[in-house]
Amino acid sequence: MRLATFKALAAAVSVVAALGSGASLAQDKGKAAAKAAAGPMEQFFPALVYRTGAYAPNGVPFANGYGDYLKLINARDGGINGVKITYEECETGYATDRGVECYERLKGKGPTGAALFQPLSTGITFATTDKTATDKIPLITAGYGRADSVDGEAFPFNFPLMGTYWDAADILVQHIGKLNGGLDKLKGKKIALVYHDSPYGKEPIALLQERAKMHGFDLLLLPVTHPGVEQKATWLQIRQQRPDYVFLWGWGVMNSTAIKEAVATGFPRDKMYGVWWAAAEPDVLPVGADAKGYQGLALQHSAGRTKVHEDVIKFLHDKGQGTGPKDEVGTVLYNRGLISAMLGVEGVRRAQERYGKKPLTGEQIRWGLENLALDQKKLDAMGFVGVMRPISTSCKEHGGAHYGRIHTWDGTKWNFTSDWYEADQQIIRPMIQRSANAYLAEKKLQRRDCAKELTGG
Repeated sequence: MRLATFKALAAAVSVVAALGSGASLAQDKGKAAAKAAAGPMEQFFPALVYRTGAYAPNGVPFANGYGDYLKLINARDGGINGVKITYEECETGYATDRGVECYERLKGKGPTGAALFQPLSTGITFATTDKTATDKIPLITAGYGRADSVDGEAFPFNFPLMGTYWDAADILVQHIGKLNGGLDKLKGKKIALVYHDSPYGKEPIALLQERAKMHGFDLLLLPVTHPGVEQKATWLQIRQQRPDYVFLWGWGVMNSTAIKEAVATGFPRDKMYGVWWAAAEPDVLPVGADAKGYQGLALQHSAGRTKVHEDVIKFLHDKGQGTGPKDEVGTVLYNRGLISAMLGVEGVRRAQERYGKKPLTGEQIRWGLENLALDQKKLDAMGFVGVMRPISTSCKEHGGAHYGRIHTWDGTKWNFTSDWYEADQQIIRPMIQRSANAYLAEKKLQRRDCAKELTGG
């Protein structure tokens, strides 16, 4: 009797175990199927670059810094909260039509489509602004692009983070005003703007014209045709007109050519100020010793290495996995590419706080970018000690910061030679409002209501 009872009990236990095993297997299969349906844990970052052509000397270090930071997040951190970054470069040659082709080709890649685009071209920015709004993909233009796109209610997917060309021009005017004992002392002075004849070069004109009316200085506009290797006629005008200052809004070989022409015409380099895209190593090194004293804006950062660069070298270059040469790490344009990638990564990370630690759509990442809160403590913890100022965005404010400093080339390196300046938003905000309203009217678009979105109305 006892034996029969034991056998029956054993059989029952066996059945229950089998059922439990089957249920567990079914659960595992269900989890696996759900994970497969969700797609890979990857966030796709397209990289529009120009490693060839007239602008390659400037485009290459930026692209290398951009690529290195994305690689660093994977190698050091295992991705953005476990979501690995994948990226693919697309060569634009700084040509707007090729940039648009790259955008169309890459926007649908990855499990959720492109996370965001950073075109490194104001021309491509203008050409893709409407497209990104339709496709709901953020467009980060750190230190370039449309100045009016700071207005997030008019440009919901544009993010000119860290500063615009109106900010840059305003800071330069403030600086020379300070040198002369006050902005009122600029009356009767003459400022020449030598600019790349493209949307990029034309962007600061409206702000400089506004400041010229306010302070009574004469503004001389001197466009230079792409790629900028022929500037004899431009500098002949400078010799004839004898401006007090030259603002250089160039890119690529145009910058070093301008400095060489200044030497040839006897224009003092310490009276020349380049925008932050005309104040890097490739702009001065080809000129040699004659470039000493040339000055330019720094987009918050300059050259130099800090903790984040040490990590790049440790996790990438020391293992033969760096994107470019090791000695390039920490140069001006490398740093700018690195920071630009960081801004995109932090936009995704911020969005994950709301939508979950998974691959996100462009529209979800838009929320992250307009809720950035990179205070100094957070920047320092990320390894950007002394590199940049805090950035804070909102639905209405897509710039996040409007600061700059002057740095000067001493013949071998860049040195900061001014304190921080903040662009005067009392002048710039009304200009942004007028320009953004004109854009909305032209496109027959309605302005976002950020207050309504905030309250969920």
